[in-house]
Amino acid sequence: MDIGVPLRDLGHIDSGALIEAVLSADDQSWLDNSHRQSAYEVHHQTQSLMMLFVDTERWPQIEVSKQSAWERLSDTALPIMKSILKDFYPEGGLVVRAMAAKLVSGGIIMPHFDKHPSFHIGHRIHVPITTNSRVRFMIDGKPYRFEVGKAYELNNQKQHSVMNKGSEDRITFIFDYIPEEKLDAVKATGDGLKVGL
Repeated sequence: MDIGVPLRDLGHIDSGALIEAVLSADDQSWLDNSHRQSAYEVHHQTQSLMMLFVDTERWPQIEVSKQSAWERLSDTALPIMKSILKDFYPEGGLVVRAMAAKLVSGGIIMPHFDKHPSFHIGHRIHVPITTNSRVRFMIDGKPYRFEVGKAYELNNQKQHSVMNKGSEDRITFIFDYIPEEKLDAVKATGDGLKVGL
């Protein structure tokens, strides 16, 4: 969603339990769901722990389903998501994506903006899990640094890219929230997944 600024700082959060849950995943878990990598070329060098995902092929009907990492992440992710949404966003909307996304050491996400209609109406929220001094996140031609222990909203309608020149992987928990007012023209089905928000 175009939020009028490249990045919105949502402040400090207690992400320790979520970090522990994400980092406990074995290598195979990161490869269990490769839909995001095959569907979006810019994410080819990433890996994901998919918790929730929207079926973009059925748009404008919104069908959200629980994915392979739901059991691993939901207990620690949902309280963080609820807290952020309660503090910053109107009630009654729908979380349509939630995942931990890993950009491997040496990996690049090429400059792009998120094109699918769901990205135009949803807030994209980032909760850093790991980072390093050699991660370069560019938004609209300017560098930004994401800190572990904070949350941010990314303006995904601005061109953005990420480069990880560090020796460690960079991991971020990401979720997309569509406010109720934006859901008027679409029908939410599947697991329903207001997920108690």
